[in-house]
Amino acid sequence: MHPSAMKNGEAFFDTYSPNFTDVASPKVIDIGAQDVNGSLRRVCPTNFEYVGLDFQDAEGVDIVLDDPYALPLADESIDIAISSSCFEHSEMFWLVFLEVLRVLKPLGLFYLNAPSAGSFHRYPVDCWRFYPDSGNALVSWGRRNNYPVVLLESFTQLGGRWHDHVSVFLKDDNFKNNFPRRIIDTKTDFENGQTSQSNTILHKKKLSQSDRKLDAIAAIGAGKLRVD
Repeated sequence: MHPSAMKNGEAFFDTYSPNFTDVASPKVIDIGAQDVNGSLRRVCPTNFEYVGLDFQDAEGVDIVLDDPYALPLADESIDIAISSSCFEHSEMFWLVFLEVLRVLKPLGLFYLNAPSAGSFHRYPVDCWRFYPDSGNALVSWGRRNNYPVVLLESFTQLGGRWHDHVSVFLKDDNFKNNFPRRIIDTKTDFENGQTSQSNTILHKKKLSQSDRKLDAIAAIGAGKLRVD
């Protein structure tokens, strides 16, 4: 797990875990939990019950999935689902998303972190990158399948190689007022941020970070940008 993914996962728990103080030992599942240079188990609050799921038997995995698109969990049994640096490796991540919604309680949250850039890296395949409207698209997919899901917030991380896309979903839109805080309320190193509280795109950028870097390199080559 790269450093920005770990940092954003920690920010998620710092922001949203206080909403579960009335729950005895909130249950967290981590989809794609094998420890590759770290996992979000390290930043999960110690009073939460963390369960790591993956389709490989590896360090950090508590339950090995026979079918990555069928979670062996009861309906509405989970308080928080998290997945970091995993959905890009899922051939049909939209099916995983529906399984997450099925097992979440109505006040349950899903934290998703997936790259919008970065190199080709197979675990065991590398299929997708996620962009500013990816979270909204997943909401549309969930609602098409009769889940009243809402996107609480999303943003693209500034810096690094991967330019993480982060989305936080709430299973049932009727409870969105129970979650007044957002990661980007205090975060500054992001772009194209959105929240359920406003239609405004925060720190809006049309060009991707990679495009802006290429333009800067081209400007240097053309002698239009001075570098001291």
